[in-house]
Amino acid sequence: MKVFKFILFFLLIVFIGTAIYIAVQPNEFSFNRSRVIKAPASIIYNEVNDYKNWPSFSPWIEQEPDATLTYEDKTTGVDAGYAWKGDVLGEGKMTTLAVQSNKSISQSIEFIEPFQSKSNIGWTFEPIEGGTKVTWAMHGKQDFMTKMYTTFAGSIEENTASDFDRGLFKLDSIVTTSMKEYSVVVNGLTEHGGGYYIYNTASCKISDISQKLDIMMPKISNYASDNNIKMAGAPFVNYLKWDTENNAAIFSCSIPTTEKVISTDVDILTGQLEAFKAIKTTLKGDYDNLKEAWETAMKYIPENGYEFSENGPMLEAYLTNPSTTPNPADWVTEIYIAVK
Repeated sequence: MKVFKFILFFLLIVFIGTAIYIAVQPNEFSFNRSRVIKAPASIIYNEVNDYKNWPSFSPWIEQEPDATLTYEDKTTGVDAGYAWKGDVLGEGKMTTLAVQSNKSISQSIEFIEPFQSKSNIGWTFEPIEGGTKVTWAMHGKQDFMTKMYTTFAGSIEENTASDFDRGLFKLDSIVTTSMKEYSVVVNGLTEHGGGYYIYNTASCKISDISQKLDIMMPKISNYASDNNIKMAGAPFVNYLKWDTENNAAIFSCSIPTTEKVISTDVDILTGQLEAFKAIKTTLKGDYDNLKEAWETAMKYIPENGYEFSENGPMLEAYLTNPSTTPNPADWVTEIYIAVK
């Protein structure tokens, strides 16, 4: 009998000691994981801000792709939300509490089954050299039951941080892949209206054209802006000479104008294009794909019974501005090659 009482007393001490140990554990938890993604902050922000995108990078939905997902009427911005229910995932929901465009997102995550808890989720998008530092954070309170669970099963960070790492990896893959999407379409024969334009000209190695454009196009654009010159269309490059054998090119960076402009800058000239027939080709995607777009257009012309117009214009018009359209997949460039 004494042995039995001793065992009960010992177990009681262990129980009380364990309860005290659990009770004195931190009342809150907080952790985060970060990853540098080679993409503009706005693209990543837009991906995370819309709950309809979450199945593509969520590490938990990956574990149960057949789980039932229910979206609120609003899936982006403040008060947006979605819910899930599944055998593996249990039941829960997320709600967006606050957003700072392209900078941060604050969310609430609530688990209903198999246990009830509520925590805060935070995202920050910090532009750095070479991309954007994306930080995914979680913090919340720990009640006694949560403390007891983490005492024996490991902290919430130990159980969840690897999922955050996985989610950021998938987000990286999705964003960078989407930025590489492109299409080349030959629209066929068209009539280019021509018109007045202002331009600057340069000659250089074909391999140096990109660097030259980065200097010349802003200069012509700033001149038009500073002098309140009305643009009559998209900025374009007119390729006057292309000598592959000698790696040499002559080209002009141009801005179409509504009327003839008398330039006050010796480096800015005025020109006029006469209307001409052209084969039009459209590239939607990064400028890295322009070589393919030009090759496709040049091949299309003889294969479809057209003849190149000797000394005719060869234009590359930029319908979108990378500064306002950050995703290269959305850039639109039109190519016009003059034909007889």
